Amino acid sequence: MPKDRGFVKIASLKSTDDFRARVAELGIELPVDETILTAEGGSPLAAPISVLGRQVGNRWCIHPMEGWDGTPAGAPTELTLRRWQRFGESGAKLIWGGEAVAVRHDGRANPNQLCATPANKGGLAQLRAVLVAAHQKAYGRTDDLLIGLQLTHSGRFCRPNEKIRPEPRILYHHPILDGRVGIQPDDNTPILTDDEIDTLIDDFVAAARMAAETGYDFVDVKACHGYLGHEFLGAHTREGKYGGSLENRTRFLRTTVARIRNEVPGLGIGVRISMFDILPYEDDPATRTSKQKGFGRPSAFEGPGPYRYGFGVNPDNPDEPDLAEPIALLERLVADDIRFINVTCGSPYYNPHIQRPAAFPPSDGYRPPEDPLVGVARQIQATRQLKARLGDAVTLVGTGYTYLQEYLPQVAQAVVRQGWADFVGIGRMVLAYPEMPADSLRTGVLDTKRICRTFSDCTTGPRKGLV
Repeated sequence: MPKDRGFVKIASLKSTDDFRARVAELGIELPVDETILTAEGGSPLAAPISVLGRQVGNRWCIHPMEGWDGTPAGAPTELTLRRWQRFGESGAKLIWGGEAVAVRHDGRANPNQLCATPANKGGLAQLRAVLVAAHQKAYGRTDDLLIGLQLTHSGRFCRPNEKIRPEPRILYHHPILDGRVGIQPDDNTPILTDDEIDTLIDDFVAAARMAAETGYDFVDVKACHGYLGHEFLGAHTREGKYGGSLENRTRFLRTTVARIRNEVPGLGIGVRISMFDILPYEDDPATRTSKQKGFGRPSAFEGPGPYRYGFGVNPDNPDEPDLAEPIALLERLVADDIRFINVTCGSPYYNPHIQRPAAFPPSDGYRPPEDPLVGVARQIQATRQLKARLGDAVTLVGTGYTYLQEYLPQVAQAVVRQGWADFVGIGRMVLAYPEMPADSLRTGVLDTKRICRTFSDCTTGPRKGLV
């Protein structure tokens, strides 16, 4: 078996024709324009769009990106402020959350995650102010800029006090993931009760109220990437009002957004959702080398019965996505007048190759079992299917574009032109190259030395205790 399984690095593709040829060779569908179009040249990414009653100035979105650099109390530091300043300088007109903010201390994913406590209210206001000031200075207006705050509880992946000590809170036992965070099969103490969940909804509402009072345009009730809001959607085996049926598994999300709407009037609401999933993966010992991890393989699941521990996954073939329930969820959200959705998938903790396709694994990951372009296409095509099903009833933000590197704007503008997504979001790329949206729209020329090459160091660093 070749060491890289024949993957072709994006940087080795010297032309759009080379890129198209590689896409065809892989048997996937990714539209790509011949060149990057500027705003004056008619780029679809420059087109304004109405969202939450506001006219948003273009189709670039910045995903929530953390730096593990808040204070132990959950307040921003100078490093946090610098990152948000760069978000403002990026040229993107939609800032989806800035970064994940825990609604209470025990829900933090790391001891330096921001936390929406009353003591940190001023810090959250300062983050927004720095972003707005930077955008005003760079672009001369902010009336077409939409800024949200992502609210979260990290659930199974909580580490609120020490980076190396998991303190998970879960909704049900998972036959594969429990062991990865130190939960014993017969230990029910980490399982949240229905009463605790009801109280947690209060915390989300309080955090949303704080976001409104500090000037944010909307909040994202996070339901993705294996965190608690996502785990609710896969709680097939949980008993009671928050588990079992789709109605029950969506109750937390729908109740939370309904209460925010009723108790914080005027605040916009969006939801970032992992719309499909597959089995957790692990590195295959048979393919390890002295210097490299093994290629990813599905973790063993032996039943009994179908796989009932995920959302948007085929229970009879759990290495295959299934969009039936995600479509049903979106239809419920539309009926509840929640129409602003950021589409993502899977989890960086247990199947990063589908969630954030990369050439190289993080320290706790595995080598990609497929060409990362396949993962990019999987996310783009899923968003396309959801948009085709729901049309103008929803505004969708697409995810998974960073691995495209030089060809990111060319694929992004083709996707928006064809109506497969309304916005294109970037995450890791904005850490390496914040001005990519601005450069694409102003000059149509990228600074290739600053492009994220998906080495995964932005994950490995924090895993090793670095900001």
